[in-house]
Amino acid sequence: MKKKDIKILLVDDEQDILEIVGYNLSQEGYQIVTATNGKEAIHKAKKELPHLIIMDVMMPEMDGMEACENIRKIPELSNVIIVFLTARSEDYSQVAGFDAGADDYIAKPIKPKVLVSKVKALLRRLKGEDPKGDILIVGNIEVNREEYKIIQDGKEIILPRKEFELFYLLASKPGKVFKREEILDKVWGNEVIVGGRTIDVHIRKLREKIGDELFKTIKGVGYKFEI
Repeated sequence: MKKKDIKILLVDDEQDILEIVGYNLSQEGYQIVTATNGKEAIHKAKKELPHLIIMDVMMPEMDGMEACENIRKIPELSNVIIVFLTARSEDYSQVAGFDAGADDYIAKPIKPKVLVSKVKALLRRLKGEDPKGDILIVGNIEVNREEYKIIQDGKEIILPRKEFELFYLLASKPGKVFKREEILDKVWGNEVIVGGRTIDVHIRKLREKIGDELFKTIKGVGYKFEI
């Protein structure tokens, strides 16, 4: 996918942030749409169907956490990449962000070039650099990587993009002990800086959504990785 075809929704109640971030990303060739609060973000997301949403947490009318949760409930936006760009960098705030359905968490302030680099890493999968059309069969589970679908006994399990990619990675090699570095590289990309807590949060959410029995099916005796 070409940059000119990629649409990014920026959500922040600070106009200067929208202008600075929007300018730098538009200079890269991306289409930019903006919103100033959570409610407007949901409306714009439904209308524009962006590939990536970069959203502040603390906003009037509806904060980013609630907006993210609502966006994740919209079927046609189930695979949109959602990133929080916020001054709140505490661990508990990041965990809350992942629980709300975010794919990544970027702390302000951040240099424009670094932000652009992170955006490129997040959008890498959209550019066709990864193989498409992959269908993985594990027992009674069918994982369609192109359509981001998981089918078990005819029932579809819907997961956010990062949780799907994590599931696909684990299911691709049942029983394998993955190193943290390998998971970070394959799921988040080596240009995105995240910590071990990020993996733990996504693993917990994944187990809650698909259930322990299904999780054990793909990992044999359960999830494990090397530190």
